[in-house]
Amino acid sequence: MAVSIEDIKKLRNMTGAGMMDCKNALAETEGDIQAAIEIIRKKGQAVAAKREDRQASEGCVLSAVKAGFAAIVALKCETDFVAKNESFRALTKQILDAAVAAGAKNLDEVKALKLDDRTVEEHITDEIGKTGEKMELGAYECIEAPSVAAYDHLGNKLATIVGFNLEGVSAEVGKEVAMQVAAMNPVAVNREAVPAAVIEEEKNVAIEKTKSEQVRKAVEAALKKAGFNPNHFDSDDHIASNITKGWITEEDAAKAREIMAEAAEKKAANLPQQMIDNIVNGRINKYYKENVLLEQEYHRDATLTVGQYLDKEMKGLVAVEFKRVNLNQD
Repeated sequence: MAVSIEDIKKLRNMTGAGMMDCKNALAETEGDIQAAIEIIRKKGQAVAAKREDRQASEGCVLSAVKAGFAAIVALKCETDFVAKNESFRALTKQILDAAVAAGAKNLDEVKALKLDDRTVEEHITDEIGKTGEKMELGAYECIEAPSVAAYDHLGNKLATIVGFNLEGVSAEVGKEVAMQVAAMNPVAVNREAVPAAVIEEEKNVAIEKTKSEQVRKAVEAALKKAGFNPNHFDSDDHIASNITKGWITEEDAAKAREIMAEAAEKKAANLPQQMIDNIVNGRINKYYKENVLLEQEYHRDATLTVGQYLDKEMKGLVAVEFKRVNLNQD
């Protein structure tokens, strides 16, 4: 039977599918709109199954807040072209709004939410049928706190949410801290929230680096005392190159290697533990200042930490939690 353009438009408005897909579905069902909708949905399911092993590395990340609750949703797809599609972005926003309204706590709860009497997962499958790309909910994060704030970075690949300990935090202050999280990518909100394993690893690295630096300084001092330029002997490749260039002789190289080995062994056996501990503690403190949100330099005023900025804006105000979702590599 002939399919009217009005029915095609109606089906397209109901499903978002392409004109030809709508026309073919209506022709197959002899104009039955509901049956055509099922065909289009089954097409989405078939495409989803076919694309299951593909990589979904692009997408759209959005955040939103309501009183005492903030959330981030990342809907992923295969290409940036689809990620920028208005239908795809609208679906991401629909999912986010539903999650915030429901106060969803995790990804499984979000997937089970209903949009127009159908689950989020079913709507994603419909979108797969329209675009032919793999799609999936890549991330969902939420925070509950007396005050919350959110920030979506330009391009919608990165979003952050932050929770605060006090009510009544202004939108401007909240956004400033959410932007700080986006820009500076802290690992934790305060020192206590940094995983012990992370600090242990940082300490081990700092200890080895400190020992290595002290030994190197002793070796350089010994070479200088013997009349050698330390820069000529900083690696085996460099030594070989300098011999070829005529800057040092084979005898120089042999003598320098002997001096270096003796100085390194002597220094390694006599490293003052207190000095090492002091240097390591300094490096750990530097790690905190660079990676802990409340101790980071405030991005608009290097004379203040984020913690000092918050206390200045509202006495006793601190950030208690943050979440950050980024589809791009930091």
